[in-house]
Amino acid sequence: MAVKIFIKRKVQVDNAAQLNILLKKLRALTLEQPGYLSGETFERIDKKDESMVISTWRSVEDWNTWVNNPKRTEIQTMIDKLLGEETEYAMYSA
Repeated sequence: MAVKIFIKRKVQVDNAAQLNILLKKLRALTLEQPGYLSGETFERIDKKDESMVISTWRSVEDWNTWVNNPKRTEIQTMIDKLLGEETEYAMYSA
């Protein structure tokens, strides 16, 4: 069963350029992952500092494999440090 992962981040104007570099690295790795189907990135209209990624995966297992990937974890740690808070995740079944 396909799953949708909602990934919410708070982005500050002063770190947006650095964040974009890290997100591009993360996205490039994601495209290589078994079970990854698609992803979309949104900027919240009423809160300019909030972004949402909606990622679609073939299964919870595929997502969990990606979440535990050491390369992903390394980049995600840098992202959270840059943002000053942890990225929020929510998982939904399609």
